[in-house]
Amino acid sequence: MKFRVVFALAALIAATTAAPAAELNFKPINGNGIYAVGEKVGWLVTPAPGATTKALYTYTIRSNGSAEIGKGTLDLSKGGGEIAVTLDKPGMVYVTIDRAPVAGPTPEEAAKINTKLKAVVTKKDKALKPIFAKYPDLCLISEPCAATPAVTGLPPIQSHLAIVGAAVAPSKIAPSAPAPADFDAFWAGKLAELAKVPVNPVLTEIPAPLPGIKFYKVKLDSLNSHVQGYLAVPDKKGPFPAMIQYQWAGVYALIPWNCASRAQQGWLCLNVDSHDMAPDSATGAPLDYPAVGNTSRETSYFLNMYLRDTRALDWVRSLPEWNKKTVVVTGTSMGGHQSLVTAGLNPGKVTAVVVNEPSGGDTQAALKGRLPAFPNWAVTNPAVAEASSYFDTANFAPKITAPTVAAIGFIDTVCPPASILSAVNRIPAPHEIIPMPESEHNNYTPDKQAAWLQRSEEIFATLLHGGTFVPDETIAK
Repeated sequence: MKFRVVFALAALIAATTAAPAAELNFKPINGNGIYAVGEKVGWLVTPAPGATTKALYTYTIRSNGSAEIGKGTLDLSKGGGEIAVTLDKPGMVYVTIDRAPVAGPTPEEAAKINTKLKAVVTKKDKALKPIFAKYPDLCLISEPCAATPAVTGLPPIQSHLAIVGAAVAPSKIAPSAPAPADFDAFWAGKLAELAKVPVNPVLTEIPAPLPGIKFYKVKLDSLNSHVQGYLAVPDKKGPFPAMIQYQWAGVYALIPWNCASRAQQGWLCLNVDSHDMAPDSATGAPLDYPAVGNTSRETSYFLNMYLRDTRALDWVRSLPEWNKKTVVVTGTSMGGHQSLVTAGLNPGKVTAVVVNEPSGGDTQAALKGRLPAFPNWAVTNPAVAEASSYFDTANFAPKITAPTVAAIGFIDTVCPPASILSAVNRIPAPHEIIPMPESEHNNYTPDKQAAWLQRSEEIFATLLHGGTFVPDETIAK
């Protein structure tokens, strides 16, 4: 099992050395993709080795994934070109590249071609003649007498020939809106209500998916709901460092292997379902849960989710198997989102925060011309905008006391980099940024996640063996 993990990691690391697109190579002017305000941000563009390229390409440059700030044409007939822009304030640069459109036949020419083509086909197979008569608008060529069918169901990264991204003064990117004046008081009140609810833990031992561990389904009482998930404990003498895994977005059954594999390594591991539903169930929560109750802080679906996350943390810290020293909260996307919130709600109770492309930041981004992040609350509704501020990771970040690492995809459109930086930049504790210039969201470009995989495993190994995680603050500063 360990060999499989190492091999997969090595394969992903090797994959990141490939060109962003099979047709073109992009060489950043700054190798790490990070620039200062006023500095030229750009890429040298050349045909990929062995690729048959078109001469002309178009590109569009956007700031923070939204506002268009430039566009142009690349002529690679002589071998190379450049995309460049400057920003006069901190932000992210997002560039899409496509082949320049090639002129096709006029509608009249296409109709003539189609008529001639039908005649040729009918001559070869007379049985087609009545079919063509029945469907006179049938077009045997793709354009312009029939539009090319739209490709649906593809992630954003595949809708362009290539996408590249860069950061300008990333440590200076701030939230679009301030925290509500009563933010701290609101959450202090909710935590006080939660504390009055008895935990009433119910553990049901079930067959372990891996040897050398004990495995349980867990159910805990929380305020107006229940924490549910899997607990994995090494089947040997403890105590052990603890890892709490929070889940990415969606409604699905949890993967038992996620915590089981960590327990094999020596972790006391709790995998928390984002919903009040059994961990082995794929149903039990509304698929549109981000929109549920989103016009009020009192009814938002995320209120009970955040409180369940804190209840899970407190319960793990009460277990006799815990070593009373190390608690790591971790997750990807909405799992990273919940990790940041939990660390902010519980200063001093978390040892490290290790997150990948976390959602939930800069909830009012769309009102300031930035690409918003999941949960994509409809903040044009003033009530939704106001409520969202009570659930914005950027407003929990100032309370985080644990060293933190966050991986950021520079071309991520699900959790745009500016939304993540708006939160991480507010963390007063030492924090580290893992830049992934070629990465969209993790499920769209899994081959571009090597930097996250490698660094997170290094941190986990350090903490597992009693070491101290010291963030590399080179980019964060």
